Amino acid sequence: MRSPCVHTRRLSLQWLLCGLWVPAMALEAPKQKVVLSLTGKVTQHNAGGQVDFDMGQLAALPQHSFTTRTPWDKDARKFSGPLLRDVLAAAGAHGETLQAIALNDYKVSIPVADARQYDVIIASAVDGQAMRVRDRGPLFIVYPYDTDTQLRRDMYFARSAWQLRRIHVQ
Repeated sequence: MRSPCVHTRRLSLQWLLCGLWVPAMALEAPKQKVVLSLTGKVTQHNAGGQVDFDMGQLAALPQHSFTTRTPWDKDARKFSGPLLRDVLAAAGAHGETLQAIALNDYKVSIPVADARQYDVIIASAVDGQAMRVRDRGPLFIVYPYDTDTQLRRDMYFARSAWQLRRIHVQ
């Protein structure tokens, strides 16, 4: 028998594969400082033509954690935050490519297929502590590098934008 979590994940994946993003609820306007904005092909709007999230809104999404080694840290670290695919679903995103943009204007393209295939998270905590800007925070796109040798390649490391500020859905 499958656990309910696997069933839920499978349903979410089916919606994604069909190109249908059904948000769990309409998003209210952020009550705190905006830490992430989704622009472009999004159907939910809470700030003009885009979706803004504060930390509380991101924390209200299902939280996931994994421990993985990264090229930037000496030891494996535990990263926690919502799955990228859950953030995209909450925004009603319906594109094929994401352009992740960091606070320092670093930009990287990420195929939406990565969010479907892997449990990529938007980490807001590392080793149980909120991420600070000086420590690659407050948000960091992290792949579960140790779950698949395929992910331990420069291409995926480059997609791991830290100090994430915006995602443009194309």
